[in-house]
Amino acid sequence: MNELLVKENIKIEDMIFEIRGKQVILSSDVAKLYKTETRVIN
Repeated sequence: MNELLVKENIKIEDMIFEIRGKQVILSSDVAKLYKTETRVIN
């Protein structure tokens, strides 16, 4: 049961990167947040 709780504890701050002065988040990370596949996001 603890394993399930760890998977749900996602920190968005850790997914944000700065590239050329812009804050971005990868589509694979967005897919994780919405619990879907990356192809659905793209």
